[in-house]
Amino acid sequence: MTRLYVPTTLAALRASWAAGRIEPGPDVVVAESDDEDTEYAALMTAADASAALGPEGGRRVVVVAEVAGPEAVAHPVPLKRVVAVHADAAERPAGADPDDDLAWFATQEVPELLA
Repeated sequence: MTRLYVPTTLAALRASWAAGRIEPGPDVVVAESDDEDTEYAALMTAADASAALGPEGGRRVVVVAEVAGPEAVAHPVPLKRVVAVHADAAERPAGADPDDDLAWFATQEVPELLA
């Protein structure tokens, strides 16, 4: 399995959740291996890309999905492949530390995150 880290915004996640799939964009990050350090680096790279998608100081959002292989990056990912969503717990102030950790949300918690 290949783990994808898809940077997004809350508005785009809301639309994706309603559509039943995630559309990986050109800024999707593929973890090179499944060790903890590599996955954390992929998450934070995707978080940086997410920060660039929204207003300065907005919430970073990263969807994590497991797919069959790296070639799946070019295809929509069904929600059943999503294993977690990472997001800032609240709006970040402008100039916030880009290395701040993100909160982890299980897939069943995503509707609450989007409310």
